[in-house]
Amino acid sequence: MSAPIVRVGDVMKKEVLSIDGMATASDAAAMMRTARVSELLVARRNDDDAWGMVTITDLVKKVIVPGLDGKDVSIYEIMTKPIITVPAKMDIRHAIRLMNRTSVRSAPVEDLGEVVGVVTLSSLVLDNNLL
Repeated sequence: MSAPIVRVGDVMKKEVLSIDGMATASDAAAMMRTARVSELLVARRNDDDAWGMVTITDLVKKVIVPGLDGKDVSIYEIMTKPIITVPAKMDIRHAIRLMNRTSVRSAPVEDLGEVVGVVTLSSLVLDNNLL
């Protein structure tokens, strides 16, 4: 007997925080600290633009380790863009495989072209009874 299918949309975190690409790394760190999140969606400039994402790892590797001042580094300089999104209707097992193959730890969840949530690889595994 196979386990029931759990969809990404059923387990995603619905609150998605976004930041403007012109904001600074310090602004991003402050937002992450306040909200206790490890990633922020970077807003699109227009409907034809791609979504971006900035993560704790980006702040560490591209600002902290090189010794840069976070007030002098714009989000657009350190973000990942374009990003992989995960469909809300995707089985979480497929989402885990996709995220693992692409070395993505967190991904926005998309439904009908709109970002409706975010999932992390760790929450998909730890918050669901897959094993």
